[in-house]
Amino acid sequence: MKVLVTGVCGQLGHDVVNELIRRGHEAIGSDIAPLYAGADDGTAVTRAPYAQMDITDAQAVARVLSEARPDAVIHCAAFTAVDAAEDNEDKVRAINAGGTRNIARVCKALGCKMMYISTDYIFDGRGETPWTPDCTDYAPLSVYGRTKLEGELAVRELVEKFFIVRIAWVFGVNGKNFIRTMLSLGQKHESLRVVCDQIGTPTYTLDLSRLLADMIESEKYGVYHATNEGGYISWADFAREIFRQAGMATQVVPVTTSAYGLSKAARPLNSRLDKSKLTRNGFAPLPAWQDALSRYLREIM
Repeated sequence: MKVLVTGVCGQLGHDVVNELIRRGHEAIGSDIAPLYAGADDGTAVTRAPYAQMDITDAQAVARVLSEARPDAVIHCAAFTAVDAAEDNEDKVRAINAGGTRNIARVCKALGCKMMYISTDYIFDGRGETPWTPDCTDYAPLSVYGRTKLEGELAVRELVEKFFIVRIAWVFGVNGKNFIRTMLSLGQKHESLRVVCDQIGTPTYTLDLSRLLADMIESEKYGVYHATNEGGYISWADFAREIFRQAGMATQVVPVTTSAYGLSKAARPLNSRLDKSKLTRNGFAPLPAWQDALSRYLREIM
């Protein structure tokens, strides 16, 4: 199978290309940079074919995809800086909504599969009940959430053979994330204030990439939720476990989102995602987040 992966210079795209190549597929990485600009870690992705593509340029998208003629597109590229998005709504919408629509149009024309990576931020985070994949009670609180939802709707409208996979709290080797931030700050401070009322589950891109490859090899289309297993936690819980596994004495001081008060964009408090649809459709769940964290720390420390 030939698969084009957008956002290859990011955390998820990097691991997805590596996983596809490991399975013997022909993977093409794509991003806005002239050349691959992700982690130069010597893995297969650094040697894979690369196609520069600005997803906001409809003609460029049509040209690149028509020349590549992939069997599937895994669309990882997105504007994900949630707070910065509040001051750049037009740019964010052009990428997350417009760029996704551009890709979806060409996937429809080529008759190929499309996988769109979405987010828990399409929900408003009310209550404590986990959100199911088929829930349509959307009420995103931020520019990021609204534009990612607009991308979802474009995929549903235009593509017949689609997967929409909502994820949350992502961490991977190729990029910045909460774990790296905690490790860095924990070396400078004896204690850190961390939010305790936003509840969800982390997602390790290495584990997620395996699931996405399983999905794209199938024809079990639809909307899915995918994070690591291990139970729902707060960011403060996650920070405590990071420091424990890293052998650091940094203390975590739990604070509410309102008391923390440093974020420009509103975050959903309830990011619990119901992942039971994965097993119902024959996909293996991701390992526990505690185990994923342990493996990740061995990679970066």
